[in-house]
Amino acid sequence: QHQARVLRSQSSPFLPPFLLSWTARSVFPLVVAFFITLSLTFFGSVEQRLPRDTHNMATRVAFENSNEIGVFAALTNGYCLTGINRSENFYSVFEAELSQHIPVLHATIAGCRFVGRTTVGNRRGLLVPNTTTDNELSHLRNSLPDSVVVQRVEERLSALGNIIATNDHVALVHPDIDRETEDVISDVLGVEVFRQIVGGQALVGSYCKFSNQGGMVHPRTTVEDIEELSSLLQVPLVAGTVNRGSDVLGGGLIVNDWSSFVGLDTTSTEISVIENIFRLSGAGGASGGGQLAGQQGQQSNIVTNMRSALIDQLS
Repeated sequence: QHQARVLRSQSSPFLPPFLLSWTARSVFPLVVAFFITLSLTFFGSVEQRLPRDTHNMATRVAFENSNEIGVFAALTNGYCLTGINRSENFYSVFEAELSQHIPVLHATIAGCRFVGRTTVGNRRGLLVPNTTTDNELSHLRNSLPDSVVVQRVEERLSALGNIIATNDHVALVHPDIDRETEDVISDVLGVEVFRQIVGGQALVGSYCKFSNQGGMVHPRTTVEDIEELSSLLQVPLVAGTVNRGSDVLGGGLIVNDWSSFVGLDTTSTEISVIENIFRLSGAGGASGGGQLAGQQGQQSNIVTNMRSALIDQLS
């Protein structure tokens, strides 16, 4: 009788022993599954809330399904142009990053969206091809700051973004560009103009990209040519790629003195090289001996990253 009282005291007052054991076996897996699902949902939502590559100052972006963002956008120290997209996702990326500093506006050239390849400019001016309509020209002039001169160019090579590469001081142009166009570039943009080829390519706007801080050129450019161009532009240069090995730098990269945007396929190694050469990650920001040390560290980082990229490609 004593043992029976003990067993009754250990059992549930509401369920008989056989039903209690069946309930435990059935409910326990459900409880475990519930907590696993809850933890996965929590950590997944945390991962979604965290911004990707928070240490990078180069922002990955795509225009619809294209990684060639330089075809559909143009960026200078004074303004940013974006092509009209089916949704506002592309425009909103630039607006979020740049709108506090420079105007970001929609634009079309001859009714087309590839404003990055048909226009070229800097903080002083913007050059557009002769196919630009009067309404498009008026829109640009009304939307851009008064200090920016918008000029239509009568040039047979109408893809100005492919044949001209410029910052606020120097412009490299296609060797076959018209003399009148060369004069317009010098007057409107306020730059020195040099006829050049980069890595054996005459389309200098497509195969090199530089700002007032640094620049990147076609990966097949020789060391001697890089040194010559660097001396001409008075900025450090490095050979590199974007979008996982693409040599069309003007298509996959747009940059100014404090920000850059790259195609979604651009690797972390490529982004690291871009940040270092364009001085977007704060390298070399000290003064005096600290500045020299920063520049040496910057060059060392570039060499290291390029070596890693070559090893990745060859392996």
